[in-house]
Amino acid sequence: MEIRIGIANTGRELNFETNESADSVKAQIAAALDDNATHISLVDAKGNTLIVPTAGLAYIELGTEESRRVGFVA
Repeated sequence: MEIRIGIANTGRELNFETNESADSVKAQIAAALDDNATHISLVDAKGNTLIVPTAGLAYIELGTEESRRVGFVA
């Protein structure tokens, strides 16, 4: 699943793929924001850990878990 995170006052987005489900990621983010945590830790598909400060979050976009189709669709 692809995740896009917008950071306030920054022109670039943080884009990465993860093997976690959309519901799991959504629950982690919601829990961190509800608990007024200072950061969110997420793991990408390669096993790297990304730590994002919650104070700078502009938006978080969770992509679909479906794989992309290749070829022509009739």
